[in-house]
Amino acid sequence: MKKILNIVSSAKGDQSFSNKLSGVIIDKLLTLYPGSEIRTRNLAAEPLPYWHGQQIAAHYTPADQRTADHKDVLSKSDQAINELLDADFIVIGVPLYNFGIPSILKSWIDHIARSGVTFSYGDGAPKGLVTGKKVYLAIASGGIYSDGPMKAFDSTEPFLRNVLGFLGMTDITTFRVEGTGMPQLAEMALPKAKQAVQEFAF
Repeated sequence: MKKILNIVSSAKGDQSFSNKLSGVIIDKLLTLYPGSEIRTRNLAAEPLPYWHGQQIAAHYTPADQRTADHKDVLSKSDQAINELLDADFIVIGVPLYNFGIPSILKSWIDHIARSGVTFSYGDGAPKGLVTGKKVYLAIASGGIYSDGPMKAFDSTEPFLRNVLGFLGMTDITTFRVEGTGMPQLAEMALPKAKQAVQEFAF
């Protein structure tokens, strides 16, 4: 049995193309690994708090010196990290907002990127500590950003590959449902994405 962490960052619920694509990926994983456990962190329904002064102070206070208030401030970060470390597969739904990821997804990243916990500089060079994971990105966009003139405007995949790779998650596969806002492409956008998932050798 495998453990799947499903990260939801779209506010559109059942109408979200990134959510729909994530669902297709998860269904494929369940076909390959029947009985797998799915844990969903819906950032749209329960967003993690954005970084503030107290959290930064707690973050940089050595663990053996943290007060009860520090520990309380870090509790949501601890939970998010534990979910990540416990998972075999991480499926991240990513709607493209203004050429980048949703702010609530960036906040999740801020909570899971913890020095000494998910990365370290122990030998003078950065080392990711979250290893042995397989990550699937389900990116949705109204236009075409995987290729062509708008590719340079897409900072979703490059950013996520960089930051997740920094934390040790380098095995990343991207699926896209794109062109959903283009009349000539919208009808086939999701079927095309579903086909890509079905044809991929997981």
